[in-house]
Amino acid sequence: MSSIEAGTRRRRGLGWTIALALAVMASPAARAGDGKASIDGDDAVPLRGDCAALAPTLSFADAHFVSSALVAAGTLSYGGKPVAAHCVVSGRMFERIGPIDGKAYAIGFEMRLPLAWNGRYFYQANGGIDGNVVIAAGATSGGGPLTSALLQGFAVISSDAGHDAAQNPTFGVDPQARLDYGYEAVGKLTPMAKAVILQAYGVRPRHSYFGGCSNGGRHAMVAAARYADEYDGFLAGSAGFNLPKAAVRSIYRGQQYAPLAVPGAKIVGGPFAGLPDLSGAWTPAERQLVSDRVLARCDALDGVVDGQVQDLEACQRAFDLDRDVPTCAGPRDGTCLSADQKSALGRIFAGPVDAAGHPIYARFPFDSGHGSSNTIFWEFIAPVVLDPGAVGFVFKTPPADAATFVPPLFSLGSDVKLLAQQIRATDSIYTQSGMQFMTPPDPENLGVLRRRGGKLIVYHGISDPIFSVLDTVRWYRALGQDAEDRDREHEHEDEHDGAAAADYARLFLVPGMNHCSGGPATDQFDMLSTLVRWVEHGEAPARVIAQARGAGNPGGANAEVPANWAPDRTRPLCPYPQKAIYAGGPADRAESFACR
Repeated sequence: MSSIEAGTRRRRGLGWTIALALAVMASPAARAGDGKASIDGDDAVPLRGDCAALAPTLSFADAHFVSSALVAAGTLSYGGKPVAAHCVVSGRMFERIGPIDGKAYAIGFEMRLPLAWNGRYFYQANGGIDGNVVIAAGATSGGGPLTSALLQGFAVISSDAGHDAAQNPTFGVDPQARLDYGYEAVGKLTPMAKAVILQAYGVRPRHSYFGGCSNGGRHAMVAAARYADEYDGFLAGSAGFNLPKAAVRSIYRGQQYAPLAVPGAKIVGGPFAGLPDLSGAWTPAERQLVSDRVLARCDALDGVVDGQVQDLEACQRAFDLDRDVPTCAGPRDGTCLSADQKSALGRIFAGPVDAAGHPIYARFPFDSGHGSSNTIFWEFIAPVVLDPGAVGFVFKTPPADAATFVPPLFSLGSDVKLLAQQIRATDSIYTQSGMQFMTPPDPENLGVLRRRGGKLIVYHGISDPIFSVLDTVRWYRALGQDAEDRDREHEHEDEHDGAAAADYARLFLVPGMNHCSGGPATDQFDMLSTLVRWVEHGEAPARVIAQARGAGNPGGANAEVPANWAPDRTRPLCPYPQKAIYAGGPADRAESFACR
């Protein structure tokens, strides 16, 4: 999914392959830098030797370094700022032939090593179901990022997580490819990356960071639970940490939309041409109607009417779909919703239940971003294109048969209660279920991260249409309760065990933002620098300034920014459960709001 990310799927051969638009732990002795002193201070460290000659000199078990090449300064830029000259190293790890499908697998990667390195290392976790080695720049904020890890002088790694794009999604028939995608590729790449840094610069990283959005956010949360001893800070955006559940819920959503769509309608043109067109079930005008009615009910709750809803929980209590949105007395014309539409939306936002009547996934909130273009893919295309492949081949046991698999038929014809069982199932071949290899083990327990003083920042758009912000809020609340329980039970065991969740993990909600970016939101912010200041200087983030990307933004404009906003509107993002409350002054400036 981007988790699974917006991508392109095309029919090929026996079944379907997916080309996404976003795309064995080493022994202790192999950990890079053992016995070597780490660098001190912030002085830049030069790359040793010639970049072009670097690859043949590198060595690490089960790794093949294919090439190294110099990238000139200014070839890449972020936020309108040029990236300095750096060396890109490409390679593969653990090349093998799959025993079930006979296909070649490997963990492909690239590392970008600044000629003048700041001593920090960043693992770039990518979106979708991976399969692509995207540019290892370490961009971490929403659309049109302000900055990137590479721009700041980090050494950065990016990988395909153990399979290539042509193998999406059928790589899921290979048990090891499932595990690599879920978490093992991180465990294999991390010691290799640190070894490369040691060989390239003569010293190991002073600090190590891990970040990504969507599935990349899931990778970050899994790594915070499994590999906290390897990284000092984690940045998880719009994290699909319950991705198999969210994918089943997405399939359910498609099943609810299908009866409301134009009968027989097909998508015309583009990579999804010929697939069922569900968009007629909830048209752009109708989606904007719901957003406008949410604003009418909730906008003033933070003290000012400004086109943003800062108080998530209060808004869910205040807004009622049946009461606040007109019910059509005649034909649908964009000014009302039919009774059938309201019933379907109620089921979709509440989500499906399993055979025991328990929710399969979290509820979704009503917010101001439902009319945004970012939602179209996730609402109407992903349920019949992306999620059936992910659930059918990667998450469920046993996987589907590639010879007969057709995504829309699988999606619209599956029993979601059965799918909810299958994403938790195992057998003699697939010994870890989809939920086991995809999600953080014991997600409410980050004991290793806490004890070693590591930090975790999570951010999530309230209007995210694929991963529910309410699931992330539930996780954070449980994390805080876990910290309080451990404080009572072990108050004399360890000083870190006595810390509240906010001492090592903070959650920031982004009003109006869709999946990772977009929507009527201030969706441009620098969480990476915030994380570095927290890890290295003890500056716990009390607020993060976010900016709208109106016309003229150097990182790229966001067409969803309302015309009556200042194009550079700023807002504070507040650590949950605080909210931005209007304190007086210009409504387009962050300094007019306080986190309370």
